[in-house]
Amino acid sequence: MINHERKVVTVRAHGAVVLEELLDYFDALVVQDAMGYPKLFDAREAVPHLSDDDVMVLGARISAYAAFDPRGPVAAVATTAAASAILQRYMNLGNADRPMRLFTSVEEARAWLKLD
Repeated sequence: MINHERKVVTVRAHGAVVLEELLDYFDALVVQDAMGYPKLFDAREAVPHLSDDDVMVLGARISAYAAFDPRGPVAAVATTAAASAILQRYMNLGNADRPMRLFTSVEEARAWLKLD
């Protein structure tokens, strides 16, 4: 959800998550001019269905978004090994000049983003 009034993006991924859904999310950020907003990505209920090639596509897409700097900080939340591993790879591949952290609770992520 993109909240233009509060200038924040919150996403809750659940069930199978595939490349196309993530690319749609990134496209929405660009189209709605929300790249500069802080982002809370809650993947506690996500089951990533991403191949190594998919992760490389994500990395390339994120690198291309450098044209939209400054980009807002990203707080990702994951509690499973699979989701944590994908999010770590995303964070390492993105080469973004912005803060990004992985958390195990939404409360910690919200506090880090100063959303409360």
